[in-house]
Formats: sequence, structure tokens, C-alpha cells
Amino acid sequence: MSADLQWSIIRKSSCFLVKSLGTTLSKEPNNISGKNSFKSNGLVNKKVVGVRPGDKGVVLTTRSGAKTSSYTLSKGGRRTIKSVKAVTTGSNFRPDLSDAAVRKASALLRSQTAKVNTKRRSRKFKN
Repeated sequence: MSADLQWSIIRKSSCFLVKSLGTTLSKEPNNISGKNSFKSNGLVNKKVVGVRPGDKGVVLTTRSGAKTSSYTLSKGGRRTIKSVKAVTTGSNFRPDLSDAAVRKASALLRSQTAKVNTKRRSRKFKN
């Protein structure tokens, strides 16, 4: 079945749809942006890029046809982003999703770092 036909079937009725305040979002796996669009859909496209959180880092998933590959990237923020760019843009896999994949990977890495609480200094007022 062609991707266009599949998209026309699941576009308005899918179990992954979330409708809120006039926008339609999607929670399907391998959907980078979260939008309900043909470009970012993880079910109907032949080449798919997905980023999800891992134990310490992110897991980058690529699918082309029936072959699915997963890479665990946990060597630090800059190396992770460089690897995501290399997989998406460098190999001409899905260069249109490169920016969205980098944004999602950096957001996931930012959420995994522990927030440092700084102690507030209290000053005594002079009378």
C-alpha cells in the first residue's frame, strides 16, 4: 500500500491523535516534531528518524524499509548532536528532519541533567 493512501486513511482517525486548542498533535513512535503531518509521521513513511530518551543519553532510531537500527548516544551533549546530524544529514537519510531531531535530542539531554540548587545568600541589613 502506498504511503499516500495510508496517510489518507489514518490522517483524521488514529489512536495516537491528541486534539487540543485547535491543533492536532500525534503521539506515535518515531514522530520527531509531534505534529500530525505526513512529513513527520512515523508510521507511513519509508524512511523514519526517531529520538527517545535512554538510560544516560538518547536513543536514535532509523528505519528504512523493513530494516530498523537503534543507536544509543551517551558520550555527551556535543558528540550526541554531532552524531544525530551525521546520521540524518550526512548520509542523506532524512535531511529535512535533521533540525527537528537535533532539537529533540538536545531537549532530552537538557532534561536529564541534574539541576544544581544554589544556596541563596542572605544579607544582614545594617541599622
